[in-house]
Amino acid sequence: MWQQVVERLSTALVVADRTGRILAVNPAAERLLGRTAAAMRGQDVHDLLHRVADGGRVPRGQCPLLRTLTEGTTAHGEGDTCLRGDGRLVAISWSASPLTDHGSVTGMAVLFTDAAAGRGARRARAAYTRALEDLTERLTLVAEITDVLGQTLETDDALARLGHLLVPRLADWTAVDLRLASGEIHRVAVTGPAGRDSGLEGWREHLPEAGEAAPSPLFRVLNDGDAVLQGEVESSAPPEDHSPLAAVHSGFLRAVGATSAITVPLGAEHRITGALTVVRTDPAHPFDTDDLKVVRDIGRRVGLVIDNARRFGRQRAVAEAMQRNLLAPLPQPGRLRLAARYQPAPAGSQVGGDWYDAFELKDGTLALVIGDVVGHDLTAAAGMAQLHGILRSLAWDRTGPPGSVADRLDDAMPVITSVPLATLVLARVVGDPDSGPWTLQWTSAGHPPPLLLTQDGQARYLEAGQGLLLGTGPLPGTSRPTATRPLPPGSTLLLYTDGLIETPGSDLDTGLRRLRRHALTLAHEPLDVLCDQVLAGLPPGSADDVALLALRVPAP
Repeated sequence: MWQQVVERLSTALVVADRTGRILAVNPAAERLLGRTAAAMRGQDVHDLLHRVADGGRVPRGQCPLLRTLTEGTTAHGEGDTCLRGDGRLVAISWSASPLTDHGSVTGMAVLFTDAAAGRGARRARAAYTRALEDLTERLTLVAEITDVLGQTLETDDALARLGHLLVPRLADWTAVDLRLASGEIHRVAVTGPAGRDSGLEGWREHLPEAGEAAPSPLFRVLNDGDAVLQGEVESSAPPEDHSPLAAVHSGFLRAVGATSAITVPLGAEHRITGALTVVRTDPAHPFDTDDLKVVRDIGRRVGLVIDNARRFGRQRAVAEAMQRNLLAPLPQPGRLRLAARYQPAPAGSQVGGDWYDAFELKDGTLALVIGDVVGHDLTAAAGMAQLHGILRSLAWDRTGPPGSVADRLDDAMPVITSVPLATLVLARVVGDPDSGPWTLQWTSAGHPPPLLLTQDGQARYLEAGQGLLLGTGPLPGTSRPTATRPLPPGSTLLLYTDGLIETPGSDLDTGLRRLRRHALTLAHEPLDVLCDQVLAGLPPGSADDVALLALRVPAP
């Protein structure tokens, strides 16, 4: 059986006795050494095979192979030379192991491999490993870009993140050009080794008509949707028949010392929003077709992000305009003073359904409203518009305590609006507008409590009058409460939405304490200053819009 194993072994095997005479060879050794087993049997393995690189014999005393016999130890060799039977020299690697019998060396077994073939295999394995590593890095980069860009709906933020991801992992420089509604091409972001380079940003050029000028890589990408690989970038200026667009792009490549560049469309074939150019400045590492595939995929993903960001921006602008148009001018009844503010959510956040309102009722009393429709989109803003109009109608139509008006609104809401849930504070300021005294009547439908600031340095939340959110429906046999409290001369009442007291990483009680402390320091400021400073005191990280309505009762 062992003879069959040796004969079928793909590695060359030579067995020699303790004097170095060849006893046996396998077929793989015959092929490698170009000699038959019969021709080698009985020959001295060193004298027959071992040579220096120029073909000369190696002195026996310098032969590491023979030390296996004299010292009884294993030995290895790389890049030694053997003489084949046809007279050719072959580079080999070998490994020799002593054969022993009861502790005495009786011979050795030597395995030979073709060193050139081994080096080729090692090179192939190394190249394959490098290719796998490169592929893994590319896939990782694409995955990171997809994840990071998916976290923002602001175009400028997305492009800043993109530049930091691509430089220096894939490129030395990047440039992003966006197609504007006007037809102009605007270079909006350039990122290099030191970060954003505003000096290379900001230019605008019209995209020339097809055939108007010699095509450039940027023109081909924006006009035809092609992806362009420039394995070598020309250092000279473009010919005069090139368009200004081509001249600016070529100037950018020269300015950054580009030796290789890729320009790809942003977005899909029929919805190209711009172009991405990546640049390398090392001539020893130009871009190749594999890089082109990766950058093209990145461009497609970035284009989708930009398209979504633009759609979100348009929706946000419509919703904000709707909200601001519905926030009617405030009345100024008698000596009472009113001020209000609406602050949209920070860029990158969605529009909410916050609103305020103040209007005079049939009986001359002043109605105050602060509310928040559940949701953060155009639907929430539209729902806010519905509630705004219905509440005004209900409050004007029938004089009554705020709790009863809120009950009627709760009954009507599921029938004639699309609003699922909302919070609200509805209040009436009862008293002669000029002389007072004034009393506050209010009800709260799950809304943060009003804050009352008095001239004696007190600040207290009006916790009474609390009821369920609008949309939950009244409990059988119950009605919403109406609370009552005198408004002291010189006092200030603040109605606000939850964006003023809720911030990420903080609980509601902390937000309420912060607002009370801050507002108390502003109690003696003019009402407009108070409102501005309350909003200015919002901690960073707030992602919600804010509505604020303030009432100032005259001092005696």
